[in-house]
Amino acid sequence: MAWVMSEITEIQRAVIALTEAQYSQFARWFIEYDWEQWDRQIETDSNSGKLDFLSSRASDSIRGGTLTDL
Repeated sequence: MAWVMSEITEIQRAVIALTEAQYSQFARWFIEYDWEQWDRQIETDSNSGKLDFLSSRASDSIRGGTLTDL
């Protein structure tokens, strides 16, 4: 575990040392990477049935007349 923390510390130091332009480029890349990870997790959860409760709740709300727009 200690080696992981030292790697994280190295990454943090590297990010801090970036120029403004480099940081902007890194931030854009990281945001895209993070969204890709999120998309993969949602897809995995959806395929495994973990999100089925959401459609069930929506169906119940539609039948009960309590579904509201966001």
